[in-house]
Amino acid sequence: MTFDEVIGQERTAQRLLQLLQARRMPHALMLCGPEGCGKLALGLALASHLLDNSSLLHNWEHPDLHFSYPVVRPADASSTTMITSDDYVREWRTRILQSPYLSMEQWLTCMKAGNQQAVIYEAESDALTRKLSMKSSQGGYKVVLMWLPERMNEACANKLLKLLEEPPQQTVFILVCEEPDRLLETIRSRVQRVDVPRVKEEDIAAALVKQRGLEETAARRVAHFAEGSWLKAVEVLEADSERRLLFDMFRQLMRLAYARNLKDLKKWEETVSTFGRERQRRMLTYFSSMVRENFMSNFGERELCYMSDEEEAFASKFSRFVNEANVIEMMELLQQAYVEIGQNVSAKTVFYDLALQMIVLLRKQ
Repeated sequence: MTFDEVIGQERTAQRLLQLLQARRMPHALMLCGPEGCGKLALGLALASHLLDNSSLLHNWEHPDLHFSYPVVRPADASSTTMITSDDYVREWRTRILQSPYLSMEQWLTCMKAGNQQAVIYEAESDALTRKLSMKSSQGGYKVVLMWLPERMNEACANKLLKLLEEPPQQTVFILVCEEPDRLLETIRSRVQRVDVPRVKEEDIAAALVKQRGLEETAARRVAHFAEGSWLKAVEVLEADSERRLLFDMFRQLMRLAYARNLKDLKKWEETVSTFGRERQRRMLTYFSSMVRENFMSNFGERELCYMSDEEEAFASKFSRFVNEANVIEMMELLQQAYVEIGQNVSAKTVFYDLALQMIVLLRKQ
């Protein structure tokens, strides 16, 4: 894979190429950015260059390229089974061959994860230590590409830290990260961070015309709605049904909270509590974006809004209830709920508390 295959991100690609050409490649690099910005694609392109674009990379099976990523416990695994990325290597290679743009939702579907949350377990660091103790098969670099290292458990993170402190010779670690603040500070201090921005609208539009055959007008509309994420652009094209579901949950919550309808709010909480935790986290992220969009709409900043026709129709009546008096508290409330769901706090407790507090906030003017 080459950097030319990455959608946009020319400046970041040029920076990585300059490190290669100047022979100043750090032993550990962390590409940080939001979902869909192309950081995994950049990491794959960099790995390809480090391994001289070997023909062995055709199926991402190069002996000196080691992938690490969050996984779930297989259905047939016992409680004592050591779980590593190798348990899903076939699914991983198949998925990144389809596209170097990948979301956690898509990866969970590939693994048939059900309601499980994906984790990088302690055994992963042990496996990497064993693999990296071997000499390079081609006499060049050994490359570790770790996708979403923030999902390492504590034991795994501590062992990875030792690898980063004393890296094997001719080894480059490429960490592809969305939430760097969740990583140990000691790990963050031992990597060179490269921030990957959202993809420019014009780059997404150009890719939609070239790769998806859209007319330019339609491509620009989708690109604007995508907010710098190629994954979101693809979701828009595929008329993602989950977004409509999440919008319905948002609309119900706000209407019931404003009406102080405790009986139906309890039913709402019971419904969203049946969602898997990954979907619940996506829902809370979506709710935060809708609060932001309605706040901007309240001030008439339509050019800064990214909503569907149905979302805009709701915002035309609802946005006046999201204002300077409550918007910060709303965002903090949703963020706290997001954190608690990630910490496995009871979903029923989290969402009912969220609903009750929203009743108070919507009345603030």
